[in-house]
Amino acid sequence: MSVVGGSQGEDVQASQALLGVITGLQAFEHELLLFVAFWFVVGALDEFAIDVCWIALRLTGKGRDGRIVQSQASAALSGRATILIAAWREAEVIGHTVRHALSAWPQQSFTLYVGCYPNDPGTIAEVVAAAAGDPRLRLVINRRPGPTTKADCLNGVYSALCDDEGRNRWRFRSVVLHDAEDMVHPAELAVIDGALDRADFVQLPVCPELMHASPWVSAHYADEFAESHGKAMVVRDALGAAIPAAGVGCGFSREIIARIARRRDRSDGPFAAECLTEDYELGLLIRREGGASKFLRVRDAAGSLVATRAYFPARLADSVRQKSRWVHGIAFQGWERLGWTSGLADTWMALRDRRGPLTAIVLACGYTVLAIDVALWLGRCSGLIGQIPHMAFSSLLQALLGICFASFLWRSASRFFFTAREYGVIEGLGAIPRVLIANVIAICAGAKAFRGYARTLRGEAVRWEKTSHEGHPTVYEPAPQLGMAA
Repeated sequence: MSVVGGSQGEDVQASQALLGVITGLQAFEHELLLFVAFWFVVGALDEFAIDVCWIALRLTGKGRDGRIVQSQASAALSGRATILIAAWREAEVIGHTVRHALSAWPQQSFTLYVGCYPNDPGTIAEVVAAAAGDPRLRLVINRRPGPTTKADCLNGVYSALCDDEGRNRWRFRSVVLHDAEDMVHPAELAVIDGALDRADFVQLPVCPELMHASPWVSAHYADEFAESHGKAMVVRDALGAAIPAAGVGCGFSREIIARIARRRDRSDGPFAAECLTEDYELGLLIRREGGASKFLRVRDAAGSLVATRAYFPARLADSVRQKSRWVHGIAFQGWERLGWTSGLADTWMALRDRRGPLTAIVLACGYTVLAIDVALWLGRCSGLIGQIPHMAFSSLLQALLGICFASFLWRSASRFFFTAREYGVIEGLGAIPRVLIANVIAICAGAKAFRGYARTLRGEAVRWEKTSHEGHPTVYEPAPQLGMAA
């Protein structure tokens, strides 16, 4: 009898211990869910405010895309333009970019500067071959072997530009930035040239090209840029907030670039070599120099958006590496280097720009809650914890979860609309499940960016992790899409 009684006592103790563990896990889940739901609601309200502004702009006709006729696309420039491209180990794509740009732009009054490195003969050879003797191309070899940083390479190109101006005794009117993998629009130079009559900096949209070999990772960039450059940047421009430069498809007046260069403590040039997102920072500095910025959406005679098109990373690891650089440069370095401005619109947009680390934490907590809930559900299904009741949610948590669910439906509809507008209904539907991939990448990128920033706090130099490019839109024709009206 004593043995049986002892066994029963041990069973009771084990049941009580299991009950304590499960009850504690449920309490932890409740508190974590409350944390996640609160920040999800804050984010939902932020996005809904952007939505309301965009809808108001559309209803008043101010948020609609402009139109240009064919003659405007090939119009002569009012002054000489220069296009700057930095290239390190871009032999796979730089030749296609150079050939397409020189053939797509009919104007003769521009110079395409391509910065290369002395220890990268493959890229140099591709640039020379693609130029085919066209006098509109200028090859600049960096004085240091690569890799350095994109900003350092651009500063070397800028120095050569200044030398050319002094030698030729004329001055460029505009400076346009592009990447080595870009496919430019034929009307880009004319559109930027015309917009610089009333602005010091013009940013055109970016349209990631779909890679059918990567329908999840690469395609999620299309979803994000379609919504960001179709809505958020339009609102930002309408509110008069500072416009960040995307590093591609952005044009600056020559004078504002010179003023930024003079602003730097060192005389290397206008681009911050120590910053991982020198293009983003450059755009915001325009406002601080008293310049005017403009985000411009226009379509050509055929209805195509005047935008920069390119392939984005197709592999998860490459996407995490690229986005961690964005988070590190914009959120951590942006806060450290640029601080905060006093204007309401600029403060709001800076908060949106720098929310990457918080977003990663909240998403990670959200998936932790999901994992706990699945574990508890499996335990109940197996009968291990079937006798333990569900923990009741507080009225506050129920209200927050209701708002989150409604926000999820609204956000899904928004993501569908903007993706479908540019890429077709099928891709619009695919944008909804691709949010899961975007969330996983955001969590990993946030963690990687934090580790990178922590290393810099310990005195380590900032690490530049370049994105590799393997394909070019001018070579691989995308499958036809069924698009929606703009």
